[in-house]
Amino acid sequence: MTTATRMGGFAKVLVLLLCSGSIHAQNFDVAAQVRLLPTNADPAAHASHRMPRKLLSTVIWLMPLDPASIPAPHVSSFTLAQKNKQFTPHLLVIPVGSTVQFPNQDPFYHNVFSLFNGRRFDLGLYEAGSTRSVRFSREGVSYIFCNIHPEMSAVVLTLATSYFAVVDEHDRAVIHAVPAGQYRLRVWSEGAEFARLDALTRVVQISGNNTNLGLIEIPQTSDLMTHHKNKFGEDYDHNAAPVY
Repeated sequence: MTTATRMGGFAKVLVLLLCSGSIHAQNFDVAAQVRLLPTNADPAAHASHRMPRKLLSTVIWLMPLDPASIPAPHVSSFTLAQKNKQFTPHLLVIPVGSTVQFPNQDPFYHNVFSLFNGRRFDLGLYEAGSTRSVRFSREGVSYIFCNIHPEMSAVVLTLATSYFAVVDEHDRAVIHAVPAGQYRLRVWSEGAEFARLDALTRVVQISGNNTNLGLIEIPQTSDLMTHHKNKFGEDYDHNAAPVY
């Protein structure tokens, strides 16, 4: 058998294996440790400090540098309920193109709105037992509030990648089933300024020898979720008698 014949036979076998799915690109679990630094802290001076649990709404994600390797988003429907003057859950991470339902499960009116660049909307007043919905058609962070109840707040993070993880109670995040390749690492954390979060962006190479993103330190500098304006850009009247 000639060398050419042997090589031709090998090529045929390789094609058959690829078509049958016998050869798969290897995927990896990618981990990171996150440390939330105190307000206006110098990271070098306060590296051992930790933030309260209530500030642990933090997400990391990986965006493939090759656009052709970005999986199509699994568009779905999600729910952000209003109950006991709270949004549940407080944080939603959804694929681009997904719809979020906003059911009013309280026995009084709500007025859900967002004036931020992730998705701007104002659902107006709607009564108990009714619902409204919003489609989130592009990437971004949407801070959600109620125009009647200033204590209500939530976040919808819309992503164009399925490679993300929410930081857990141990300050750790694990992104599962990430194919080898180059990615842009992004971070969002409640209470952190966008400029500081953008500074954490970097390109990473994921492979069998590199699945640990290391320590990510996030300075907390903002209190937007607790001190925000109403939908008219004005302060809430905290002295007014509750209407609903």
